[in-house]
Amino acid sequence: MSAQSRAAGRSSKSVRQIVLGAAAALGLVVVAGGVAWTMSCPCEGTPGFVLLGDAHDEPVDDWSFANDVSLCQIQIGIWMRPHSVNVNCMATPEGELFISCSVGANKYWCPRVGQDHSGRLRLDGVVYPVVLNREMDQATLDRVWAARIRKLQKPAVQARQPGGGGEPPPLDTPRPESWWTFRVESRG
Repeated sequence: MSAQSRAAGRSSKSVRQIVLGAAAALGLVVVAGGVAWTMSCPCEGTPGFVLLGDAHDEPVDDWSFANDVSLCQIQIGIWMRPHSVNVNCMATPEGELFISCSVGANKYWCPRVGQDHSGRLRLDGVVYPVVLNREMDQATLDRVWAARIRKLQKPAVQARQPGGGGEPPPLDTPRPESWWTFRVESRG
């Protein structure tokens, strides 16, 4: 074997090592980014992946405590992958739980929630298995809207709203037609 072919072989091996090293580094960055994203999002308007937290598997009949939680997060499966977002959630005086979505038809996740759609709800770091159904009854929508407006009167909740820290809406604020809500029931 000539010196020239040995040098070409070493050069080819060096290039291959550099390419493999770069691919491994890129893979590590992608994995680290995915872990960081999973640990910190959903955040603001950026959706997340899997909601982590303490699991609560017992059925919940009275969700009234959700009105003391300033941030609610929902995870649903879309195209066989988890998708999580920050949402408003509110309990009625009867303890029923609902999540809401402004201009629901324009959101990515809202139109993809089917009948009896399985999901996971995170409240104060605790994750609850739930089932979602879009609410269409006008009287129930009005009742849930009123519960939402009452919850937004709490400063800690109002501070978490987009543009946070503004004045809470007046109690007689009318419900927009574009507002969607989903009934949340325990799957436990």
